[in-house]
Formats: sequence, C-alpha cells, structure tokens
Amino acid sequence: MVGLTGYGGYVPNLRLNRKVVASTHAWIAPNLMGKGKGERSVGNWDEDAVTMAVEACRDCLGDDDDRSHIDALYFASTTMPFADRLNSGIIASALTLETGTQAVDVANTQRAGTSALIEALNKVEAGGASHALVVASDMRKARAASAQELDFGDGAACFTVGKDNILAEFVGSHSVTHDFVDHFRGDHEEFDYNWEERWVRDEGLAKIVPEAIQGVLSKTGVAPGDINHIVMPCLFPRVPQSIAKTCGLNPEALHDTLAAVAGDTGAAHSSVLLAKALETAKAGEKILVLHFGQGCDALIFSATDKINSFSPRHGISGWLAHRREETNYMKYLTFRGLIEWEKGMRAEKDNKTALTTLYRNNDMIMGLVGGRCTETGVIQFPRSRISINPNNPTVDTQEPYKFAEKVGKILSWSADALTFSMAPPNHFGMVTFEEGGRIMMDITDVVPGEVESGMDVRMVFRIKDVDEQRGFKRYFWKAAPAELSAGAQSQAAE
Repeated sequence: MVGLTGYGGYVPNLRLNRKVVASTHAWIAPNLMGKGKGERSVGNWDEDAVTMAVEACRDCLGDDDDRSHIDALYFASTTMPFADRLNSGIIASALTLETGTQAVDVANTQRAGTSALIEALNKVEAGGASHALVVASDMRKARAASAQELDFGDGAACFTVGKDNILAEFVGSHSVTHDFVDHFRGDHEEFDYNWEERWVRDEGLAKIVPEAIQGVLSKTGVAPGDINHIVMPCLFPRVPQSIAKTCGLNPEALHDTLAAVAGDTGAAHSSVLLAKALETAKAGEKILVLHFGQGCDALIFSATDKINSFSPRHGISGWLAHRREETNYMKYLTFRGLIEWEKGMRAEKDNKTALTTLYRNNDMIMGLVGGRCTETGVIQFPRSRISINPNNPTVDTQEPYKFAEKVGKILSWSADALTFSMAPPNHFGMVTFEEGGRIMMDITDVVPGEVESGMDVRMVFRIKDVDEQRGFKRYFWKAAPAELSAGAQSQAAE
C-alpha cells in the first residue's frame, strides 16, 4: 500500500484587493469590474516558485530538521526561475536533504503538479524510493488589465509519499492526453496567450475532464457515489458542477476553488486544493483530484484512520488566515517586474555571484547551517575551524548546526532608507537564538513601525539579490515575523 504520509502548503501573506485593480483599469477595461471582488495572493518581491516551494515543504515536514529519510524530490512548476539549472536542487539544498536524494523538475504543463505526484507514487510503490517529497509551486505573470491578472494567485503545496503511516491511500490514477491548446507561453514570452473562453469551456473542459473521470472510475472500480471530495481547479463558475452531474458525481462534494481568497495558483492549484481537502477529510472518505491541461490527470485517494493524527505546521487554512491586505497596485506591478522604474544610483552595482564560493559554502548559504563546538557547546554562524569561545578557542571541533527551524529574537535592528531596496526602507538587524548563535540578516514581510527589539522571528528562504546582467538569482535566509501582529492585518496605500 502506498499513499500520502504528510501534506502542507504555503500562501504568501500579501493579498491584492481586486476592486482596486479593476477600478484602476475601469477607463480602458470596464468589463473587468465584474471580477473586482475578493482578493488574490501575491508573493513578496523576494519570493518566487522556488522559495514558496521551500516554505510548503517546511510546512509539511514540520519542525524536525532530520530529513535523511527523504530519498526523492519532485518539484513541479511552470514558472521555475532557471531554464537550465536543477531548480529542485536548490530546494534540496535549502531543506538540507542528503546528497543521495534524487531531485527531479517537472514543468511545461498545468498538470505538472499532478503528474509529479503520480510519478512519485509509482516510484515509491515500485520500490525505487522509500520516501518521496512532491512539491508544486507557481508564480505567474499576467498583463495589466487582463482577466488573468485578477484570476491568478501565488501559492504552493507539498506532500510526502511513502508506505508507512499513510494518511490517504492511493487508489489509482488515469491520465488522458490531448494537444488541446487552451493557452500557451512561448519560449521567450513572459505572459500566457489565451484562447476564446467558450471554446475552452465547451470543447475542452466539458469533454476532456469527463473522459479522465470515467477512466479512473473504471480502472479503480470506484462508484461515482463513493466520491466524497472533488478537487478541480477551474476558472469558469458552474463548470465543475456541470461536469460532476454529467459523470454522476455529487456536485456538493466539490471543494471551493479558493478563487475569492487566493486565486488560481496554476500548476500548483490542484495540490493546494488537495492539501486543503485533507484538513477536513474523514477516515474512509474518497477524494478525487483532477487537473486539466492538454488532457487531464485524475487521481483517487482514500483517507485512512490516521488522517486525524497528522497536522501541518500551518496548512493552507493557516496561511490563508495569515494575511495582509495590499491596496497599492503599483507595488504589485513593481514586485512583479511589470514596469520600468528609476532605481537610482545606489542600485548600480554588480551583483555577480561567485559560483565557486556558493558551492564551497552551500550548506551555510542555502541551508543556514552553522557550527556547534562538540567540546564547549558554543553555537556560531558561520561555522569555522576555530571556535569563537574566547576562553576555549578549540580547533576543528565543530559539527554542523541547523538554524533554519529555530525561532529567533531581534536583538537590534535598523530601517535604512538610503540603501537601495525593492521595498524601502530596508529592514535588517541582529537576530539571536535561544540555544545560542546570532546572525546579522535582512528582515522581510514587515512594514515601517512593525519591527521591535525582542520580537520573535522565524527563518524564511528568500531571494537575496538578482544579477539582472547574467540572469542569476542569489538566495539566502531572512527573518520574518513569527506571527502577524493584530495591527498589521490591513495595509493601505501610502
């Protein structure tokens, strides 16, 4: 028996008010006012598909930083930051997975998340891996004044796959493939090109999805009436209900697509919705997962009696509640790189990354691994041959010590409005840890007036710098509030 042994997710805390966006474009696209309801999730300027994937994996894996049992990692996305670099390798480094872990990128289709999950399930079932980590994440761009700008959202979800302590048993899957192009993005294009909605709805979704549903029900022997939860990403209202009725499924089993509170997260959306469904599933209930895109993937899971024994660190519900309203549309455009703006002379510096240094210090930079002296117990960052203990500077006695899952406190801090920052002022400070060690680092996901000495912070994996000349992103860890303060739930445009 193989199935899901854990789940988690991540939704960025910024929520862009759709009414603000629709009102801004009302002079040129008044038809968008009908979409000006609710909000969509928006990643911060220092987030991308990789950083969101790391956060979703941490949500799934919990506080334990021993991840040696993971021997396969699948990363699914249509917005990977590198066209030729193992993006899942970045995630593996950030999670400090063993070097023997197989890392695989799955891309170029909206079905990437479900396809990666099927591959992981089959691999573990065949004995090719004992425990696999599957994460889907997307952060898509959309043209200003387009429907996609309002429909899209940013997010990620993660699952662990194994044969022990199964929360949801894998019953079976069925995939159909049709070169039905509802949208596409060319090799050198930033934005999707979308075809006519009625064609996509009537000729695509209405015909292809039922084919996949009938296929998986026939293959597994599951009756339509046995399905208790249906996960189906869809931008068209009422279409999922129509498809459910066509296939003999109960329309009331359909889960909310989170359109009003987050938006469609692309290749990650079926995974996001599945992670959300697992939060409420009961033992014995069956879950049908669907994802349309040049065909359709259909998977069926059956919740076990262990479903209530597991809970992610926050889960999709927790991250949805962890929100900050954003009404500044220009900030969104800036964060997304959708406008050219004057960055000033202080931004004129060479951000070339020394790849040799990155490799030699990979666990320190990507995994936030410091050192602990085995003789004195002194903890430090960075790790060095000589201990920083002034009374006993031992030599070559340090073992790796992981800071990423430790809660820190801000000892001192500054908000610098002079240096260049994508979200000025640039907050940074000295972070100390209860067990020992201190690190000078950037502080993210905060606004002026929110940072205080003594504030609890958690470590988050983010973009540190972007080398625009060479197209390279440099990642490091930053401090973020451990919890959003009550006064920071809403942020108006300055």
